[in-house]
This record gives sequence, structure tokens and C-alpha cells, in this order.
Amino acid sequence: MSRTSGPKSFEISKHLVFEAYLRVKANRGAAGVDGESIEQFEADLRGNLYKLWNRLSSGCYFPPPVRMVEIPKPGGSGKVRVLGVPTVADRIAQTVVAMVLEPMVEPVFHPDSYGYRPRRSALDAVEVCRERCWSTDWVIDMDIQGFFDNLDHELVLKAVRHHTDQRWIWLYVERWLKAPLQRPDGSLLSRDRGSPQGSAISPLLSNLFMHYAFDLWMARTYPGVRFERYCDDVVVHCRSEAEAHRVREAIAGRMAECGGLLLHPDKTRLVYCKDGKRRGSAEHTSFTFLGYGFRVRKARTKRGDYFFSFNPAISDEAAKRIRAQIRRWRLHLRSGWTLEQLAREINPVVRGWINYYGRFFPSSLVTSLNRINDYLVRWLVQKYKRFRGRWMRARDALGKHASVYPGLFAHWKLVKP
Repeated sequence: MSRTSGPKSFEISKHLVFEAYLRVKANRGAAGVDGESIEQFEADLRGNLYKLWNRLSSGCYFPPPVRMVEIPKPGGSGKVRVLGVPTVADRIAQTVVAMVLEPMVEPVFHPDSYGYRPRRSALDAVEVCRERCWSTDWVIDMDIQGFFDNLDHELVLKAVRHHTDQRWIWLYVERWLKAPLQRPDGSLLSRDRGSPQGSAISPLLSNLFMHYAFDLWMARTYPGVRFERYCDDVVVHCRSEAEAHRVREAIAGRMAECGGLLLHPDKTRLVYCKDGKRRGSAEHTSFTFLGYGFRVRKARTKRGDYFFSFNPAISDEAAKRIRAQIRRWRLHLRSGWTLEQLAREINPVVRGWINYYGRFFPSSLVTSLNRINDYLVRWLVQKYKRFRGRWMRARDALGKHASVYPGLFAHWKLVKP
């Protein structure tokens, strides 16, 4: 697409809109309230992108309602998390703004902020958290109650205006913050606070909000207290229980000042990092951060000696979700498939599990991944008559196949049949 031409209220590049479309296409995603998929949008790609650019540049783009989707929260509590699914065109428009705003704010973000930032990942946060748990005895496992639902719009807009004087960014950020949610029955839910998860601009806005509400405040008020923050998921490290109590109370006060945010009374906890050398007692001696459970674990030195260390490994909740996914595949009932077809089907997902949850204490992942082997043995018994009722023979046959083709299934590098 060529550069902008002709008088417009705002100077927005056509090329920028096209680059935003490419990012949205790569991320895929569900349709919004108009039911239009990315493929349907591409049926008249040139016309749709031009129409979007023209409206953005003219200042007359008004975002449609955001489709409300409720997904159950992990743990089987019956509670739900509300996601907002914008239309394809709206995701492209949000990405345009994010691509312009992100380079302005990224350089000022705190080094201990990891969420949705370039060249940073959740695993980086887990690794730093692990090292700091070794050197400090107490942790504040912090949970902000309904964070995305309760973001103060005025504070978000104030932060945006502080970093850019481009009025079109102010205009559209405000319109997105106020865009209503459309319930499944078609009714609209107006909003005067909050930014629904699922939009392209929401992670950047929430990071910007927390940069001023938490990161900079911590750096000013408690310069010696370290933390890791992944969006609204925060771990704070303290040297003593007394310091942990003081810092938690101060954080609660700070959150209340920033739009009335509340720390969750049950999920925000003080945790003692108990291990072989730290043998005190406390109500809580473990916590979960970014899918990893931190607690005392039996570890081994390079010389083969065993000791007890405070370490992360896949959390019980994450392991439960993996086993549930393995059950949903119902591999043992696909007797018309070959092993190679089964491997092609599940390997991309399994590699993702291994790459993420296998980074620290991969042995804790083995139990869950071994369920795949159990289903493959059942697949053999169902498929071949010679294995009917001969489970050990079927497992031996699968083991021999794994020895000949060790790379066929991604999980075989961690756990052989």
C-alpha cells in the first residue's frame, strides 16, 4: 500500500495499516460481533483496508461493540473470566495504534516488567524469580482482584497523553476503552472502567497503567525490594516476614489510590521460601507464578549429591490441564490412523508444553506426558488383534518402535514407553 495522500485530519500511513493487518492475520483469532473471519475480510482486502485507513485518518472511526466471551477459570471454582473479542477490522485498527505507541513507551518500562514485551518472556520472569527466591526468604504472591475489569480510564488516558502528543492516539484509545461489550443474547453492556482481555491494545495499556501504578512507585518507595511483574501477575521478594507485611500493606494502599483497585484477600499471600537451609515454619510455603509451582524440591548437584532447594516446576493446575487435553485427544480410538499421523497431530502441542514447562525441573512434566504413552499402548491393543489382552507385549512393541524412531513423538525425548 502506498503512503497517505490528500488532506486528512491525521497523518496515518497506509503501509502501517497493511503491516497491522499482517500481524492480525498471523495471530488469527475468532470473529467479532459481525461474525466476519479473517478469510472473509480478505475477500475484499484492498477495499476493507482502504476503508479502515480512510476512517482512521479522518477521525471518524468508531469501534463496534466487543463480543463478550466467558471462559471458566482454572480450578473448577465455577467462576468465569470475561474476554472481549473485537472484529477483524477493529483488531487491525488497535494494532495500528499499538505499533505507534509501543516504541514510545517500551524504553521507559521497568526492567522487571516482562508481560507482552518484545524480547522478553514468561520464562525469563520465572528464571529471575527462582534466583531471587534463593537469596530472599519471603515472597508476596500478589493478586489484583478483577484487574482488567477495573482499570481506571482517566488514569490510563493520562499515562497515554504523557507519552505522546498525537491526538488520534488519544481519541481512539478513549473510544476503545468506552466501547460496549455485547453479551451472547445481543444486549450491550456499557463500560466506564476496565479494558477487556483479548484486544490488541489492552496488554500495552495495562502495562502502561501498572508502570505508573506499581513499578515506578516500588522503585521510589522500596528501592531495595525486587519484584517480577507479568502484566497483573506480580511476585515481590522481601528479606523478612515483618518487611513482607509492611510492603503488602503499602501496596494495598497504593492500589486503592490508583482507581480503587483491591488486592484479592485470599489469593494475595505471604510465602516463606522454605528449603534445606531455611527450616522455619509458616502458613504458606509454596506459590504459583506463570504456570510454575514454587516450593521445596529434592535436587541434585553436578557431583550427584542430593539437597533440598526452593525451585519451580510445572504447577499442579497446569499438569491437570495437560492431562485433560491428552484425554480429549482420545488417541486410543483412532484405530484408522497410523503412528505417524498421530504424531503429526499432537507433536506441535506437545513441543509447546515441553518448551515451556520443561525449562525448569522437566522431570515433573514426565508423569503427565507418560499418559500419551498409555494411550498409545491402548491404541495398539485396539488396532491389532495380536495385542488384544496383551498389554505388556503392546508396551514392549511401542518401546521397540521408540528405539528405532526416537524422534517420532516429541515427548519421547523426555519419557520413552
